[in-house]
Amino acid sequence: MPEQLISADVVATENASREAGLKRDYEALGEQLSRRGIQIDNIKKKVAEFAVAIPSWGVGTGGTRFARFPGGGEPRDIFDKIEDCAVIAQLTQATPRVSLHIPWDKADPGRLKQAASRFGLAFDAMNSNTFSDARDQRLSYKFGSLSHADAAVRRQAIEHNIECIEIGKGIGSRALTVWIGDGSNFPGQVNFAKAFRRYLDAMQEIYAVLPDDWRLFTEHKMYEPAFYSTVVQDWGTNYLIAQELGPKAYCLVDLGHHAPNVNIEMIVSRLIQVGKLGGFHFNDSKYGDDDLDAGSIDPYRLFLVFNELVDAELSGAKGFDPAHMLDQSHNVTDPIESLMLSAIEVQRAYAQALLVDRPALEGYQEENDALMAAQTLKAAFRTDVEPILAMVRRERGGAVDPVAAYRAAGYRAKVTAERPTVAAGGGGIV
Repeated sequence: MPEQLISADVVATENASREAGLKRDYEALGEQLSRRGIQIDNIKKKVAEFAVAIPSWGVGTGGTRFARFPGGGEPRDIFDKIEDCAVIAQLTQATPRVSLHIPWDKADPGRLKQAASRFGLAFDAMNSNTFSDARDQRLSYKFGSLSHADAAVRRQAIEHNIECIEIGKGIGSRALTVWIGDGSNFPGQVNFAKAFRRYLDAMQEIYAVLPDDWRLFTEHKMYEPAFYSTVVQDWGTNYLIAQELGPKAYCLVDLGHHAPNVNIEMIVSRLIQVGKLGGFHFNDSKYGDDDLDAGSIDPYRLFLVFNELVDAELSGAKGFDPAHMLDQSHNVTDPIESLMLSAIEVQRAYAQALLVDRPALEGYQEENDALMAAQTLKAAFRTDVEPILAMVRRERGGAVDPVAAYRAAGYRAKVTAERPTVAAGGGGIV
């Protein structure tokens, strides 16, 4: 039996005050969906099977390029992070895996597995870090890593990624995510073609040591920290990389890494169509790479992304098996609360997308009935699926209202008393 950091009595008390209302809401929604030819229990079953991974770095307080204001009870190491992730998993019943970032989370693989298994958690994709310099690092990544003009710097970055694979093998991971901050801030600073060629050559070396049952995810980002050019700047370049590397290489889509107003759901469709969609980093954005809580700005866009995912799932798209992970920076909220709500918002978008009347939608598309096609999507999006999500949590032993249970348990106050306050630092998004 996995250990629980939030008292079962607290969860039971919080749930008891909400169960009668939840039962009525679930029955009412079930009756409404039945009139649309949808069995609510079938949707509930699929939602219960859906999961999203928690990033280890997400449970710490984030920041901007200008400042970072630490919060109480911040995790001191990866083992504190795992405990915070366990709280999220317990209350939401939707986040059974943790994604590690090396070197921040470097530890003995045996200890890592033991710490995770204590709470019934497993590990998701490994994440390398060559976009900042680690303590005691011999060579700097200030001017790039895998695309650096200096072969010695590239070698250091390659070896770091190989080390991430080795750690991942020891803890049961099956994927490596590579994001680099390489680029330029001034015209003429780098030769675009040479930098990209160096990057591809370096990635080929990393790909060559990837285990047969692993996948390699490459992540594109339009800007930051490089503001004039970025080596892996968009999904087209990302697709070229995946094609050149081979069948184990896939594109990872971060919802914040696009220019404003870009049609992200169409990018998702394209990558599914060519068999190169690896997965997602879910967050939200108002202006650029804001790393806001998932669904906090544009929940309809999140739904439209899942509309494409569910369409691929139901149509049996070849090789379709996307990885789902959150990736956010929490500047003014409790990271645990934000991550719980984000996991629920991702679940919500999935549940709503399952409600789309696909035969009707296809008919309207074939008839060029733009209005009714759009309304078919809106009908699913406007449906309040909260009773389904809450019922899944309750039946699986989680909290009907995770934030309320978390606050009632006083977990943040408890860890604040146990963990020394981290000194305020300079800029830098974690």
